[in-house]
Amino acid sequence: MTDWTLASLQEALDDPPYQRFLGLRAVAMDAEAGTVTLALPFKRDLCRSSKAPEIHGGVTAALIDIAGDYALAIRLGNGVPTIDLRIDYLRMAVETELIATARVVKMGRTLGIVDVEVQDKDGRLIAIGRATYYVKR
Repeated sequence: MTDWTLASLQEALDDPPYQRFLGLRAVAMDAEAGTVTLALPFKRDLCRSSKAPEIHGGVTAALIDIAGDYALAIRLGNGVPTIDLRIDYLRMAVETELIATARVVKMGRTLGIVDVEVQDKDGRLIAIGRATYYVKR
């Protein structure tokens, strides 16, 4: 699949069971620029405990990794495996939708690097991440 549209991105997001469980929504994409924006709706099942309103950090990490992967996939036509994932958590995400914006920084012959910002529904920065993926071209 090389001619990605927002609808085909959403279809790809809905296929893997974990992504379907998360309820990810494709918000925007630009294959030429290598950018993808995904939204993750708030669900109690994503909280760090049954008594805590904060979203588990692993959910934020997954969102960063998935957004980064699709930022490369819309340029390459296929998903790519993660080599490294680095995250700076800046504040707790409390009972909020999360919005991840991923941007391809570099796409070489074997590696792709993507930066991702995660914001809450009010535009506050929750986390920033950088992911490196194996790209075979």
